[in-house]
Amino acid sequence: MTELNIDSFNLAAIDVGSNAARLLIKHVDIDVDGNRSLNKLLFLRIPLRLGMDVFGDGRISKDRGMEFLSAMKAYKQLMKVYHVRKYRACATSAMRDAKNGKALMKRIKNKAHVNLEIISGDEESGIIYDNHLANLPSQGAFLYVDVGGGSTEISFICNGQRIFGQSFNVGTIRLLKGKVKKNDLMALKTEVTKVTSGYDNIKIIGSGGNINKLFRLANKKKKLEALPVDVLHKLYDSLSKMSVEERMVAYELKPDRADVIVPAAEIFLHVAASSKAKEIIVPNIGLADGIINDLLLKN
Repeated sequence: MTELNIDSFNLAAIDVGSNAARLLIKHVDIDVDGNRSLNKLLFLRIPLRLGMDVFGDGRISKDRGMEFLSAMKAYKQLMKVYHVRKYRACATSAMRDAKNGKALMKRIKNKAHVNLEIISGDEESGIIYDNHLANLPSQGAFLYVDVGGGSTEISFICNGQRIFGQSFNVGTIRLLKGKVKKNDLMALKTEVTKVTSGYDNIKIIGSGGNINKLFRLANKKKKLEALPVDVLHKLYDSLSKMSVEERMVAYELKPDRADVIVPAAEIFLHVAASSKAKEIIVPNIGLADGIINDLLLKN
């Protein structure tokens, strides 16, 4: 009797963003025909908030650097416990901008034995886009928008072809710290308007913890297949009138979500207005999922 699976193993991804560091571990089964199935074993998020230091002082502080190192040591041990065959650890906007980013990366390699890579905005955008390519309809126009603490990655896909992809230094923590340059925000809106000009019925595919939370908040009242932009606007109006503490109580938000959720909504609304999109599809998949899929395809 032929066995159903010819290989079975675990893969992991570490995503070090400007707001949080995430560890995702997935189990992979490959059958005799080469078909793959993936199941999530573990997802852990630690709110390191590297961007709070970097976008204010230009470097990661000693205390936050120690927390960063401890988190990577913990992630390394968890990968051992789960017998991870292969992993990739990527850092994005905050580490790209941190003056001591490369020094911290070397320390993490020596002390935590985690090989951390600082990836470019373009590579980040590509990993996220490739992760969703197979799941997109072959027809239609879609804006893939991933909003992070330090940057926003945008791809435009029409009839299955990626015709635009760019990373912008417009992120939630940058906005909170008043560190988004007017030219950067204008470039985001201008490029989105230009690339989507002439297309009708554009839909946004939203990625990131904030849009996931906004979608869940909207879904509390009624079940939605996608998040209408007008509903997001109402949520934004309500949240923006409250203090961080009031948002935590009214919407049951954690502190590290309550402050960044408003600038995140603001960024999505800028993209929606520039593209004339009416709804946002929220698949709840991000960079860590893309890293694992990339590992699987390349190895």
